[in-house]
Amino acid sequence: EVLLVESGGGSVQTGGSLKLSCTASGFPFDSTDMGWYRQAPENECEFISSIRTSGITRYGDSVKGRFTISRDNGKNTVYLQMNSLKPEDTAVYYCAADPENLTHIQQLSVCWGYWGQGAQVTVSS
Repeated sequence: EVLLVESGGGSVQTGGSLKLSCTASGFPFDSTDMGWYRQAPENECEFISSIRTSGITRYGDSVKGRFTISRDNGKNTVYLQMNSLKPEDTAVYYCAADPENLTHIQQLSVCWGYWGQGAQVTVSS
């Protein structure tokens, strides 16, 4: 059974930082690309970042230069370091396996919390 457990969310002020973690089980983590999506109220499910098994990373335009993704295969965990947070970063953040090959429905299932409960991030001005 695939299980993704996100943690590390919270409330911060504009300019603050948070680090999210996602621990995975039920599939071969070290041979699986991983990533993050987010869902804000009244917004579409948004791709945030991905990290391939090779270590190559990619970021959405809205977070480029502020967020950093990393992974620890020994701990089956992917991280998202978020700096210079803005109120528009407020959302529930979900991690995903093979994030760049998901169909639209699969992306929606990620942001509906089907694979993990997500981590709430709230940034106040």
